[in-house]
Amino acid sequence: MGSVAAPVDDADVPRYWRELGLPGLVDVHVHVLPEPVQAKVWRYFEAAGTHYGTEWPVAYRLPVEERLAVLDRLGVRAFPTLPYPHKPGMAAWLNDWSHDFAAHHPQVLRSATFFPEPEAPGYVAEALDRGTRIFKVHVQVGAFDPRHPLLDPVWARLEETGTPVVIHCGSGPLAGEHTGPAPMTGLLERFPRLRLVIAHLGMPEYREFLDLAERYERVHLDTTMFATDFTERLMPFDPADRPRLSALRAKVLLGSDFPSIPYPYAHQLQALHRLDLGEEWLRAVLWENGARLFDLEG
Repeated sequence: MGSVAAPVDDADVPRYWRELGLPGLVDVHVHVLPEPVQAKVWRYFEAAGTHYGTEWPVAYRLPVEERLAVLDRLGVRAFPTLPYPHKPGMAAWLNDWSHDFAAHHPQVLRSATFFPEPEAPGYVAEALDRGTRIFKVHVQVGAFDPRHPLLDPVWARLEETGTPVVIHCGSGPLAGEHTGPAPMTGLLERFPRLRLVIAHLGMPEYREFLDLAERYERVHLDTTMFATDFTERLMPFDPADRPRLSALRAKVLLGSDFPSIPYPYAHQLQALHRLDLGEEWLRAVLWENGARLFDLEG
């Protein structure tokens, strides 16, 4: 595809984005969590054979400062922390932690989260007042319907502000009671101007989430784990839908799920490269769309 070759490994990633004419990468799906929470997440992946029926070796199981150094060497110029709660009473302190972390790391997009609980409108308003630029919602882990009545004022405020929300709502790698396109379709029918970023391109319901991105002006898709060898074995993408993905070029954002990915970071870029959608598409996905969404300077 074109004159630029896909990156061979992580050390080759800066060469790749430079030859594409980019100043770096914007990755909208990076997790940086409080150490006890991060450790619990990694213990979960250690047992992935039980959960998912396949092994999931975490490629970047490193202390946080070493992980940040990896992202810096890769050329990831902006990324969120994307906290998410699995029960009531967690979101507010996760937001406080994420706020403090971003205050000490200028490359971090200030992130927050919420859960269907009476306190949610208050701490979401506080997060926005403190400069939060992106929220994370995990429907499967949180085990809640995004249309829960307690979230109505939260969604209304986020629709009003246009703040991006990365939402894991597809049924992969595990289905939940409230995953899949139906709850999200219902949510968007009520709040059509929400700026949602559908994590993992909605896998495995790729086609239905492509429908939503085509139908709703502010719905975006992120590429987290999409088209990698790991995901293609479990939840393959129909090549017949590549033209739709190409047409949605301005609404697709680079996501990786760093650090808890079972392969090198470069493989996510290799996977996107081999879709053969062109260098303009890659430039939009790897930098331009994220830079526009977060008003970053090139």
